[in-house]
Amino acid sequence: MKKVYVMLGLLFAVPLHIPEMVLAQQETPAYAKWGKMAVEEVKGKYPHAKIVDYLHEGKEVHGASTIEKFKLWLKQPDKEFGVHVRISYLTSTQEVEKIELQESQS
Repeated sequence: MKKVYVMLGLLFAVPLHIPEMVLAQQETPAYAKWGKMAVEEVKGKYPHAKIVDYLHEGKEVHGASTIEKFKLWLKQPDKEFGVHVRISYLTSTQEVEKIELQESQS
C-alpha cells in the first residue's frame, strides 16, 4: 500500500493510505498509441530538437477515417516552435493513411 501525503495548510502533512489497486486503475488514454506515433514522427524530422510539451487536440471522424490531432512544442538552441501533427487512419482497421506535420510559431 502506498502512502500519499496531502498538505493541510502550511504546517503539516497527513498521510492517506490509498490501495495499490486504486492507483493502478488510471487508464491509458485511447489516443496514446497515436500520440507515441506523433512523437516518433517529430523526433525523426527534428532529431536535434527537444520536445518540451505535448497536447492532444482531439480527433475528427470523416466517414471511414479518423484523424487524431496533436501539437508538440519543440526547443532548439536557436528557436522554439510548435509542430501540428495529424494522423489519419482507417477507423475499422487502424491502418495509417497519412501523417502530416506542420510547423507553427504559436
